Amino acid sequence: MSYCLKFLTRGKVKDLYDVDENTLLFKFSDRVSAFDVKFKQDIPRKGEVLCKFAEFWFNELSVPNHFVRRESDTEIVVKKMKMLPIECVVRGYFYGSLVSRWKQGEVSVPEGTDTTLAAKLPEPIFDPTTKSEHDVPINKSKALDMNLVTEEQYGWLEQASIAIYKKMAAIANNAGFILADLKLEFGILDGKITLGDSIGPDEYRLWPKDSYEVGKIQEAYDKQLLRDWLTANGYQKKFDDERDAGREPIPPEIPDEIIQKMTQRYVLAYEKITGNTL
Repeated sequence: MSYCLKFLTRGKVKDLYDVDENTLLFKFSDRVSAFDVKFKQDIPRKGEVLCKFAEFWFNELSVPNHFVRRESDTEIVVKKMKMLPIECVVRGYFYGSLVSRWKQGEVSVPEGTDTTLAAKLPEPIFDPTTKSEHDVPINKSKALDMNLVTEEQYGWLEQASIAIYKKMAAIANNAGFILADLKLEFGILDGKITLGDSIGPDEYRLWPKDSYEVGKIQEAYDKQLLRDWLTANGYQKKFDDERDAGREPIPPEIPDEIIQKMTQRYVLAYEKITGNTL
């Protein structure tokens, strides 16, 4: 790379560099986090998969986005824009935090919804959150009360996010996968709402169709594999208890088996969905 880069910030997964007045460079790492806890071990090849998936999805989707080019196996250049302080989550299946929040009466689902674990929702639902260290679910009235977006912007984001989810779900379906849910981020570029950040296995749940079964924990070809292991071994509760006590949670060692399985599944999902070989 011939130009001089200025380091800006380190995120959970990627590092950001200033390229020039109009563009940034995202450098994807093999780092992994779950339940807002950063782990000391890396997941080999994760950064490469995230980088190349971002390139694939930005090129596949017809909605305006900030992608410029892929610079290397782990780097992309994107246009700078003012990010909107809202994470646009679309859920196509009754799974994840939606289940616990529904049980606690914190969120409603459409009438006639099958509330068996992992059942397909009648229609995808828009279920946004705040954009912070610990994301908080919000609805339209909360988003407007908090001045996160305007009413017109909220309507646009809901419609666009669901349309993107449906397009991505169709592509995943043709490759033998179910796209259970999706998180998107948008910003303002030249006065227009534009798709930003990145799109990959850290931003969605991906299940193989051939092992999908309603009522069960699904096989995860995404970061959920780590979350499931943490939950099954009591670490999720331990993290919550530590935070409630005002302490920073300490990450456990991830077993080699989980690390290897995550690498294998990330690579396989990329190759099947894109048709490209890593």
